Amino acid sequence: MSYDTSDLDLERGFKNRREILGDAWVDRSLSRATNFNAEFQHMITRFAWNEIWGRPGLDKKTRRAMVLAITMALGRWEEFELHVRAALIGSDPETRLTPDELKEILMQTAIYAGVPAANTGFTHAQEILREIGPQIGYTLEPMSPLDAFHSGLGKDMVTTSKPALHYSLRRARNGAARKTVVLSHALGCDLTMWDWLANVLAEDCDVVSYDHRGHGSSDAPATLYTMQELAEDAARLVRELNCGPVVWVGLSMGGMVGQELAIRNPELVQALIIANSTSAYPENVREVWQQRISNVRANGIEVIADAVMERYFHDQFRSEKAGVVAAFRRRLTSTDQEGYIGCCNAVGTVDTTARLPKIATPTLVIAGALDQGAPVSMSQTMVENIPGAQLVVLDDASHLAVAEQPKAFAHAVLDFLDTLKA
Repeated sequence: MSYDTSDLDLERGFKNRREILGDAWVDRSLSRATNFNAEFQHMITRFAWNEIWGRPGLDKKTRRAMVLAITMALGRWEEFELHVRAALIGSDPETRLTPDELKEILMQTAIYAGVPAANTGFTHAQEILREIGPQIGYTLEPMSPLDAFHSGLGKDMVTTSKPALHYSLRRARNGAARKTVVLSHALGCDLTMWDWLANVLAEDCDVVSYDHRGHGSSDAPATLYTMQELAEDAARLVRELNCGPVVWVGLSMGGMVGQELAIRNPELVQALIIANSTSAYPENVREVWQQRISNVRANGIEVIADAVMERYFHDQFRSEKAGVVAAFRRRLTSTDQEGYIGCCNAVGTVDTTARLPKIATPTLVIAGALDQGAPVSMSQTMVENIPGAQLVVLDDASHLAVAEQPKAFAHAVLDFLDTLKA
């Protein structure tokens, strides 16, 4: 039996080293090796680049992020710069970092390793971006911190028209939005209901989420609202942002607003997604809504909160996700009472069934199999009356399907978006 003289660990290490740092840097490092440091180079190639980088437990992109965070925390700036360059211009797209991903690593490291380290890290990273930015299609541009905002929450703004509507705007992260999506929330909720889905959609869409009048940080006129008024609010928002026609995604009350908007202002709606909603209630349910208005006016929102949560979430979800339910309950009970009553009137008197055939935009209707507030039969009625409408029923979902089944809800929305023309 012959003896293989190859150092396999060393060769594997060199392979990983070249993959992560690039041939040019590795060749330059090898050309500078001497009888004094060759053994050290041999050791780090076998142990760092094979024993650690060769392990399959973490993908190499994650390991890049770890190295950047650690070298920044320790102030090892020469090593930090080496890995920043390699991460930005690496030949393998699976391990390469975008400038925005690099920024996120630096910001998170600021929290766990200190702002001074991040300060220096940003300085080094910006110098490298000035140098290699044209090579990777990235330009550093002047920007005031006053114009910056949390990328996961969007830029908070308020309409200039009245009643003022609070909204957030997330620009597409890829820099080239294929659509503008407006997210319209349920009664007793606010725009935060959509945070997870909004960030999913913002990968390649501009995303607007807003608080209905009477909710969140929007104005709450002390009067009974109509669905026509809520739809006019929506139209004002789209016109003020000059972002139409939009893909409208509305859940429950938001879905009712979307129907009315598509009927009254078809030029503003490119496509419509109606989730956990209805086009009308039977007379006995309309009476229940009026009773709710009287009850809240006399005793406050707290008196109905538990019953609302039972309709919004099914038993198993309430048991397993008590913290999530408690957060929605707090949002409900902190809603402006007059605003809640006003929207209850709009929801309870919704009546678009006879006019649904006027909706000419592509429409998806999403229903929750366990939804008692807007059972599947109500969704079927809308599908039967809206030309070409599609129906998706989500298993294990009650009324707030986007909260109970976020991935399935997002999957339905994304699949529908893929069917739309650019």
